[in-house]
Amino acid sequence: MIIDQLDAPLEGTSLKSTPAGSAYTDEGIFLREQAEIFEKMWNAVLRADSLASPGQWRTVKVGREEIIVVRTRKAGIKAYLNVCRHRGMRVCTTPEGKSKTLQCGYHAWTYALDGELVAAPNLTSMPDVDRGEYGLKTVHVREWLGYVWVCVAPASGAEAPPSFEDTVMAEVSTRFGQVQSLQNYGLENLRIGETKRYEVAANWKLIIENFMECYHCATIHPELTEVIPEFAKGWASQAKDEIHGASFGPDVQGFTVDGSSGVVALPAIAPEQDRKYYAITVRPQVFINTVPDHVIFHRMYPVSATKTIVECDWLFLPEVVERNMDISRSVELFHRVNLQDFEACEQTQPNMSSRAYEDGGALVPSEHHIAEFHQWWEDQIGPSPSRP
Repeated sequence: MIIDQLDAPLEGTSLKSTPAGSAYTDEGIFLREQAEIFEKMWNAVLRADSLASPGQWRTVKVGREEIIVVRTRKAGIKAYLNVCRHRGMRVCTTPEGKSKTLQCGYHAWTYALDGELVAAPNLTSMPDVDRGEYGLKTVHVREWLGYVWVCVAPASGAEAPPSFEDTVMAEVSTRFGQVQSLQNYGLENLRIGETKRYEVAANWKLIIENFMECYHCATIHPELTEVIPEFAKGWASQAKDEIHGASFGPDVQGFTVDGSSGVVALPAIAPEQDRKYYAITVRPQVFINTVPDHVIFHRMYPVSATKTIVECDWLFLPEVVERNMDISRSVELFHRVNLQDFEACEQTQPNMSSRAYEDGGALVPSEHHIAEFHQWWEDQIGPSPSRP
């Protein structure tokens, strides 16, 4: 990456346009995004080891759907729409639990962990009821990088889920160089050291755009730019057509809030990944940040045009978590980055409704790769009047 390009004239147009402000505020556009993006693509929803034993379940939201994710006795992790097939009540009404079956609290229709209808009042007097046909509606599930990924698209036809390999894994390869480069960090074998949940009063696209660029880093991220000085120059680690590991400063020992040493290094990272920070976006809702001793994994859940939930996991080697090593300085660095980023997004969101932003804003050269995200977004939801 040629960092000093910022100080020299660049070829081509300096400024590129963004979507209009209404793209970040219009509830009609938001509903199209839910239907055409989040409900058709693969979403990472939870850490697989958070469902450690059969009968453990959690509910999650993907698009407009609520899903039960449960560990079965024989079939591993399964997922279902949280809708009773009788009269439509939510089957699981709390965020998480453990049970031998899944029972609706309205009329006691009861489902096995594999989704089949197994009991209901007077069911034996209705022999024509097919218990499989009236089982819970299945949601597609994949496990990768230690996470459960789900897709709520129909099972077959034109609306069937996209290939996991051709979308999620291909995007990782595109953004990270090759899937193996990410697998060096061994995410599937790591353990959660800390999880934080953020409620952000901003549109999900503002959060993605923020994550993709570092033009703002010198302004709002003093701790981050102390650890990674090149970020102060405005170039991000995931610019278009660049696979770039951002180097730690010469006197920095680890990716911590004060630059001190971290914890035990991940054993399989390549030499070129040592003392480097990498960041990738896996559309539509995952951010992955890797450093030599831990991985930071974000998941976004858009709630409305102006509200987004972000969950962030800090992942370390099992021995770090089991021995209760001090990870506070590692967690604190990116927690501060998150708070700084989300405040910036929240301060931006109200002005998306201003007439000063009716026709959108501008991307400077170090942000030009964000235009590819904007084009992808438009390709998913179809022609939109929100694009100038």
